[in-house]
Amino acid sequence: MVGAGIIGLSCAWRLAQRGHRVTIFDSRETACEASWAGAGMLAPGGELEEASPLTQMALSSLAQYPGFVAELQDASGISIDYQRCGAIEVALTLLEADALERRAARQSALGIHSEIATYSGSVSARFYPSDQLVAPRDVTAALQVACLRGGVEIRANESVTQLRPDGSVTTNFGEYLSDGVLIAAGAWSSMLFPNLPLTMPVRGHLVSYDIDRTLLSTIVRRGGTYLLQRSKGTVVAGSSTEYVGFDRTIDERVVNGIHERASQLLPNLASLSPSARWNGFRPGVTGDTPVIGRIESTSIWTAFGHYRNGILLAPETARVIASMVTETLG
Repeated sequence: MVGAGIIGLSCAWRLAQRGHRVTIFDSRETACEASWAGAGMLAPGGELEEASPLTQMALSSLAQYPGFVAELQDASGISIDYQRCGAIEVALTLLEADALERRAARQSALGIHSEIATYSGSVSARFYPSDQLVAPRDVTAALQVACLRGGVEIRANESVTQLRPDGSVTTNFGEYLSDGVLIAAGAWSSMLFPNLPLTMPVRGHLVSYDIDRTLLSTIVRRGGTYLLQRSKGTVVAGSSTEYVGFDRTIDERVVNGIHERASQLLPNLASLSPSARWNGFRPGVTGDTPVIGRIESTSIWTAFGHYRNGILLAPETARVIASMVTETLG
């Protein structure tokens, strides 16, 4: 398997549970790319408004999350910050309010429920009771332990340089024979085998604030801006959408923009400076739909291109991949 982010680790855990022997290769440390950078919103209400396979996959994965987290905590012994807190979508202008109501009507037809709410300073707001949040770094830490306890070998800092159709792998340390390989390398995935849908890094900045009291009991969103609060107090705000390649530079102009928009939603933040700022590369993909399945006439499977929803889609992706691989390999 190539890629030790939340998708790769989740798939490895489920495959090991089915009796498969799994080795994960990653060119860096475990879960230090998009999975490390993500805010952890499990929020179809903030992302999806049209009927599509992605929408159905997201709703299915969201329904699995309570059991996924409980099982993972038991398997790893690691506590996971997981909150079934809902989300408020805020409109600050009449135009935004009209768009919000029309969007809510479309979502209702898909089974994404929302209800009229109030929020200080807003023209209108809607509450999405099914939206949730999780701390991605907790999830990946727990997955790493669960994988190791389940017999998965994790080979960090070992780059895959070639994949062959029979599933054999060449890395910078040697060659490995296998019955099959899964590509789950996020924005780097299309580099690993010919003719895959093109993946691309979409950089996003986030900031956080050290807070010693509860300011938020739910996720708060307005357009591309969101706020959430971890159980231990940290408030996280995001985000940005930047097509700058694999440039990890922190752009202070973007950071300042996020701070200003976040302060508009939560005035308590206006007098504060972010205690941390970071960015990560969302795994964008041609077609905007995750590439999950088997490459025809090969022993190679794919699970990449989750873009903004890798944390949300991890349980369902792992379930699908584990079933596909087991059906083929036994």
